[in-house]
Amino acid sequence: FSGAGPSVVQRLIGKLHPTAAVSQATKEICDYAKNTGIKLLWDAEQNAVQPGIDQWTLDLQREYNRDGVAVVYGTYQAYAISTPQLLAQHLAIAHREGFTLGVKLVRGAYMGSDPRRLFWATKVETDRVHDRIAEALIRKEWNEPLNPIEEKGGQKPAFPSVSVVLATHNHESVRKAIAIRQEQRQTGQELIDLSYAQLMGMADDLGTELILAGRSSSGVTQAKTELSKTFKYTAWGTVRECLTYLLRRAEENKGSLGRTRIGRLALGKELRRRLLSRF
Repeated sequence: FSGAGPSVVQRLIGKLHPTAAVSQATKEICDYAKNTGIKLLWDAEQNAVQPGIDQWTLDLQREYNRDGVAVVYGTYQAYAISTPQLLAQHLAIAHREGFTLGVKLVRGAYMGSDPRRLFWATKVETDRVHDRIAEALIRKEWNEPLNPIEEKGGQKPAFPSVSVVLATHNHESVRKAIAIRQEQRQTGQELIDLSYAQLMGMADDLGTELILAGRSSSGVTQAKTELSKTFKYTAWGTVRECLTYLLRRAEENKGSLGRTRIGRLALGKELRRRLLSRF
């Protein structure tokens, strides 16, 4: 939303409704997406504008995420201390109003610009919160830290319909999700709509691992399903248009250097396997 200009940013900061022009443009995008089966993922941004983005995105979900199908997704940053309660509030609203909550779960990307007090004290704690939230969503079960917002009379609300995108380069987090899904398939449990996403050129071996996990767990049919649910996120536009975005992503993903080494080792292992298989 912030890319629409300074006036839109000011409305987000003030938690005001979007202008008529922004509303109309957004509606046209959402209508097209709904009619063509496209999913729209609204990115998270700095804390100053995030509450406004959350509200605008939730309003769109109320309108478009009906009949068990999510078109619009909001982004939830696990490194923020407020995220478990915020997500629980949105889940309660989705249950009460009968729409599917679209959740894109990330760790977070604005530690360099937002106040440090907003975040968990350590990466270990951030990882724990991220993985516990992911598990709660995949299982559709409340847990700690994703505690339910109690309804009148102290009753715990039922878990609503959810559609989830795990946008992460973290191998351990993805493997935990895969293990839960395999357990659910083996025991005949209900499966939520779950997708995985990484930035193009980062953790490509992880995307391959996801597809192979689907193939090994349930045969060709499931492999096709997992293939369609594993995405690469890429910038689109001219170099001038995308340069600022790409520089920010590079800054956010300094930790990818270690993952690049892992990917290089994985590529070398696969190359050796293919060469040796010819003899």
